[in-house]
Amino acid sequence: MELKGEALLLRMFLGEADKVHHTPLHEAIVRAAREAGLAGATVWRGVMGFGAASRIRSAKLLDLSSDLPLVIEIVDREDRLNLFLPKVHDLFEEAQCGGLVTLERVNIIRYVHGRAGKL
Repeated sequence: MELKGEALLLRMFLGEADKVHHTPLHEAIVRAAREAGLAGATVWRGVMGFGAASRIRSAKLLDLSSDLPLVIEIVDREDRLNLFLPKVHDLFEEAQCGGLVTLERVNIIRYVHGRAGKL
């Protein structure tokens, strides 16, 4: 797949403990993105954050919480992401969790597949 020029960045903010049935929500979203043939997805784990409920989630040493904030980012063409958004909506609904989903315009400078076996 070749991507150049203007595209969209789909960014989703959610919690590490959010699940769809017994599967982590972030994993379900990444797998769905792959099945949809999107260009790629990255999950970022935050060390601290809060959302609409104003509950602070942090990775302090003494904190036993495994519900850290996560961000999933996917960049692809607008038409492809617009087709994927209903799936994102359905997964958040199934998980019955809060979250934030944003779209922003980006300019792709470089998107290439690395060579296998490169040292």
